[in-house]
Amino acid sequence: MLVIAYDYLNKINNSYLHKILHLFNKTAREVCEGQQMDMDFEKKESVKMDEYLRMIELKTSVLLAASLKMGAILGGAGEGNQQHLYEFGRHLGIAFQVQDDYLDAFGDPAKFGKQVGGDIRANKKTFLMIKALETASSSQQKEMRMLMETDAPEKVDAMLKIFRECGVDRWAVELKEKYVNEAFRHLEDFAVVSVRKEPLRQLADFLVQREH
Repeated sequence: MLVIAYDYLNKINNSYLHKILHLFNKTAREVCEGQQMDMDFEKKESVKMDEYLRMIELKTSVLLAASLKMGAILGGAGEGNQQHLYEFGRHLGIAFQVQDDYLDAFGDPAKFGKQVGGDIRANKKTFLMIKALETASSSQQKEMRMLMETDAPEKVDAMLKIFRECGVDRWAVELKEKYVNEAFRHLEDFAVVSVRKEPLRQLADFLVQREH
């Protein structure tokens, strides 16, 4: 895939090539760093929210952000508009991951297309798990640690019960909306006529309002 990507990069007008290559290589390094962080988290007993956010930003959202900024560069947009599109994509990417974590725990299996609770069964450190561990009482934390050490059939339901008691289901919805709103703020500040932003609004709705 990398070779194919560079084949496409070779077709870019020389006046844009240096800037595009710099962004492409920077993003590739960031994605590798994010992937390594994700792998490291599997071995850590606890992960802080800011660490998880940084991992998601590097592993997921910079890809969307860089793709949008490349389009802006090739379209001749100014520096300000390029950065607004980058930030639109970065915030949208984080909102996408929040929604993904939420659906894995609370999605409708008929719409989600697979059994919910896969992250819980795998003890994956998601937005929901990290927030629950931060806000749970000592007894709830103890129960969560015990559940993580078992593969009992009731594991998912028991963990979801704690999630709801800690309010992380409502919190996740609010967090997603926070990042969506910030993404749209940058889209609004993107200085082109409104009708030309419509495809990006549709993209945002598709990514964060999905139920599967």
